[in-house]
Amino acid sequence: MGLKVFNTLTRKKEAFVPLEEGKVRMYVCGPTVYNYIHIGNARPVVVFDTVRRYFEYRGYNVTYVSNFTDVDDRLINASKERHISVPRIADEFIKAYLDDVGALNVKKATFNPRATETMPEIISFIKKLVDAGYAYPVDGDVYFRTRKFQGYGKLSHQSVDDLKSGVRIEIGENKEDPLDFALWKAAKPGEIKWESPWGEGRPGWHIECSAMVEKYLGDTIDIHAGGTDLVFPHHENEIAQSEALHHKTMAHYWLHNGHIQINNEKMSKSIGNVILVHDLIKKYDPQVIRFFILTVQYRHPINFSDELLNDAVQAFGRLKTAYYNLDHRLKGNEAVSEGPSEKLDQYRYDFIESMDDDFNTANAIAVLFDIVRDANIALQDEKSDAVSLAGYRDILEELSGVLGLKLEDQSESILDSDIEELIQKREAARKEKRFDIADEIRDALKEKGVILEDTAQGVRWKRGHE
Repeated sequence: MGLKVFNTLTRKKEAFVPLEEGKVRMYVCGPTVYNYIHIGNARPVVVFDTVRRYFEYRGYNVTYVSNFTDVDDRLINASKERHISVPRIADEFIKAYLDDVGALNVKKATFNPRATETMPEIISFIKKLVDAGYAYPVDGDVYFRTRKFQGYGKLSHQSVDDLKSGVRIEIGENKEDPLDFALWKAAKPGEIKWESPWGEGRPGWHIECSAMVEKYLGDTIDIHAGGTDLVFPHHENEIAQSEALHHKTMAHYWLHNGHIQINNEKMSKSIGNVILVHDLIKKYDPQVIRFFILTVQYRHPINFSDELLNDAVQAFGRLKTAYYNLDHRLKGNEAVSEGPSEKLDQYRYDFIESMDDDFNTANAIAVLFDIVRDANIALQDEKSDAVSLAGYRDILEELSGVLGLKLEDQSESILDSDIEELIQKREAARKEKRFDIADEIRDALKEKGVILEDTAQGVRWKRGHE
């Protein structure tokens, strides 16, 4: 068994071999912080956080860098509209971003560099490209000579001539070639700006990531990742800049997650179907959102709808309920699983096999439900001992944790969906005359402040502390 990843550069699955044994250097393109992130932005954040967690589970030391683009046209426009400085807008939405992804249980990056805090490195990087003849200044702007870099188009698998047909020169641009792209932009009146050898201005979008990769991870890294929309031009241009300067491979593996559609339509402001994570986590348990994102292998498109998310509520509820039932049965019992056992080892093997196949979280989640199935059978069996039940609980917690899914109750109250799930379990137990289990569920809910009332019309419940 060995980890294989799909490399966008070669368009095939390849065995993962780190640059340095036991270590992974990983860069994931972060958000442009002019607004709250939407569900499409959340997918790469969750996906590559899970990739990082899996590497760490397998014993790797991961240096994980994800940037903030805190100066660009969108921030400048927002600044003009709101009459607030660009840095204030960036600070506002960086905080909002960290709050949102924190709710999704995303680990803090090793480094979260900002473009505005990397300006000396960005300017130095551009100057070296100019000195090497790969870039040229014109009227305060600086452009990269795309055709001079022989490998241009290798990531997106397009030829330079094919790319040229879809490019036009914007008003005010004085490029040598339509394919050339901006490394530095001369400041317009009233815009935020920095001093440079070419006059006051600000960096282009692509150059910040090349400079940050070099500063925090080195000339060559293991993994560069992001959404599939970044393959061209952003990542293509990063490769051109970095490899032109260093004459080395920028990243050994390029990983890209698929799009999210909303009710089978592309998400766009014009359609009005943009769903902000900030709003979504007020309506749904953030752990359900994370679970939903991971139910599809990361390279495949994923469709989002309330119906599908409600299905995820029920499915994730089954995981939590199984964990809760196991933990409740073991309360007051200090038993722990006895360590290696054939059954537990098989779950772990199946999980690792799934994740080793290009981080197939969909199949890994299927393994979690195999554990839930067997655990529920064991819970129904009076002969099940505490040690075996602890084994199910511990392996479920271990493998869910690799996916960043928290099964233990995070608050004093239990989710409505979990209450309904437990009531159904209780009703099934009563029909089977398993009154001991039915009583255990009633008591467990009571501990959570949930009071059950058995009526002629069925079971009603209310929160005792409300």
